[in-house]
Amino acid sequence: MRTTISLAVCAWMIAILPAVAEENVDLVRLDKSDRKLDLIGNGRVLRSYAVALGGDPIGHKRQEGDERTPEGRYVLDWRNAKSAAYKSIHISYPDTDDVASARAHAVDPGGMIMIHGQPNGFGWLGWLLQLVDWTDGCIAVTDSDMDEIWTMVPDGTPIEIER
Repeated sequence: MRTTISLAVCAWMIAILPAVAEENVDLVRLDKSDRKLDLIGNGRVLRSYAVALGGDPIGHKRQEGDERTPEGRYVLDWRNAKSAAYKSIHISYPDTDDVASARAHAVDPGGMIMIHGQPNGFGWLGWLLQLVDWTDGCIAVTDSDMDEIWTMVPDGTPIEIER
């Protein structure tokens, strides 16, 4: 029985891995109101993930500490395999408009907005943490979802964050 299960798992892994490698993600889209992150390639949704956002997610990020996730078009520009949360991919917030707006209001725009997994050591609790908005403005997914995103999304991929 155990061998049968192991063979089935191996066959499934062999079947899915080439598909992941062959799928080219050319856009990441986040719908904040639906708490859904989509990986898009050639105009079609390849994968969708449930996300948790900042503690005050309504509206565009305006300043450091407002616990909002920015809205607009940015770029996923670099990654950190050893971040405080399980893997992270940086979002290019703030852009020049965000900096100008913050300067006009005499505030710090903030930064270090990431897509990331669960806090290190708490991946087992991901299913529960994903039920609430708990980040400081980042986009959180489960660790297993982060592994897939990490593999499929290259640096330089645009991200559209919608209200």
